[in-house]
Amino acid sequence: MPTPTAQDLKQRHGKRYARIAPLVDRSRRYPPEEAVALVKKTATARFDETIEVHIRTTADPRRAEQMVRGVVVLPHGTGKPRRILVFAQGDAASIARQAGADIIGDDEVIRRIEGEGWTDFDVAIATPDMMGRIGRLGKVLGRKGLMPNPRAGTVVPPQDLPRVIAEAKKGRLEFRLDRLGIIHCPIGKASFPEKHLLENLATLIDAVKRAKPEDMKGVFIRSITLASTMGPGIKLDVPATLALRPQ
Repeated sequence: MPTPTAQDLKQRHGKRYARIAPLVDRSRRYPPEEAVALVKKTATARFDETIEVHIRTTADPRRAEQMVRGVVVLPHGTGKPRRILVFAQGDAASIARQAGADIIGDDEVIRRIEGEGWTDFDVAIATPDMMGRIGRLGKVLGRKGLMPNPRAGTVVPPQDLPRVIAEAKKGRLEFRLDRLGIIHCPIGKASFPEKHLLENLATLIDAVKRAKPEDMKGVFIRSITLASTMGPGIKLDVPATLALRPQ
């Protein structure tokens, strides 16, 4: 595939993108430290761009035994305030409020989600006794990856609510494959120090490696790309990135 010219980039993405795209060598696979420094350099929009990682795997999301998903707590968070909804009642609802839940998923909230498709929150947590009442919300919440799930650690007993809410506020993320076998995950903001972005990246990569299906043989992670919201993709050296160790 021919390298696009500056004119091509200008027509396709705009002048700002055309200026920064040449900073990235599309034929290279960058060491993670160099890639993190470069992604910050290419984040030149007038807002604090999100830095995202896109991990292409060899897993087949059509096969249930290869559906990769997991949870990771980034040591430096994502830089985005997170609204936490907790489906709970009675004493559990009181525990959730005291632990910092932004919204308690009572009957009114359940009706609003089901009837209006309301999802003005970032994380949904539930106590086990609420699952029978919110099961019908799967059509709304499932599409957006917001449905509480025991495997993702978002269905927990009341005594665990403070810990799970605190993790969600700090930077707890659920990751899973999309239909093409790719995992997309934010690891921070362009304003983060390089060290923090690198440590968040290392933590995410470690969690994805540990989520590899047991029956999968051979290569699991095929490619890793780093990009800011409005910037070009930067391909990472996969072996060097897999060798990163969480702090």
